[in-house]
Amino acid sequence: MISRHPDRLVFQGILFVLHTGIAWEHLPQGLGFGSGMTRWRRLAEWTEARGWARLHEVILAKLRSANALDFSRAAVDGSPIRALEGEQRPDEALSTEAGRGSKHHLLTDAPGIPLAATLTGGNHNDVTQLIPLLQAVPPVRGKRGPPRRRPDVLPADRGYDHDKYRRLVWDLGVKPLIARRGTEHGSGLCTQRWAVERSFAHLPCFRRLRIHWEFRDDIHEAFLIPGCSIICWPGLKNHRA
Repeated sequence: MISRHPDRLVFQGILFVLHTGIAWEHLPQGLGFGSGMTRWRRLAEWTEARGWARLHEVILAKLRSANALDFSRAAVDGSPIRALEGEQRPDEALSTEAGRGSKHHLLTDAPGIPLAATLTGGNHNDVTQLIPLLQAVPPVRGKRGPPRRRPDVLPADRGYDHDKYRRLVWDLGVKPLIARRGTEHGSGLCTQRWAVERSFAHLPCFRRLRIHWEFRDDIHEAFLIPGCSIICWPGLKNHRA
């Protein structure tokens, strides 16, 4: 009977692929991370078991315990990424050429720590992910009392201007501050996006997230969530320092 390759080594191999963008089959065997198929299967297995989501939840709880999370305000935005050259993913079948590819959507706390992330096709409007992002925030423990799940206020730019979504955000107990189209600039709502834009600036450091290589969305998201978790970690280290 073949023994199961150690989880810790496989985990390190997955992070190596996330950081370098190297193809599964090209990762040097001498590093002891197991075969490419072993890492891919373990990645899918942990994704199905919500292992990455739980890892992110644990890190957020540690941040809240260290008073390093700020739920008083959130920031939200979307950023397009390129899909694998020559491939057309299922959710792009009806999209235009300009809409090809994918989009990462992020919701961060006030300083820019990622609270939730989603993935859509490139032809999806950012506003459609407003509610899924708020609902994807895990119950963040770390302090006495009930866990925290929602920010107090959600500023957003004119791309999120839709009364239907304002009502839905209110229904979740969050105050929407969304700039209206056609109004003069100077409200300051757009300038509050720096927090989420900073997190987006960190994501390309993970080469596997620069292009949507995987045909399966859940596998790409399996890299996106640990990427967000790694972005969170320095916030805890800096706070302790």
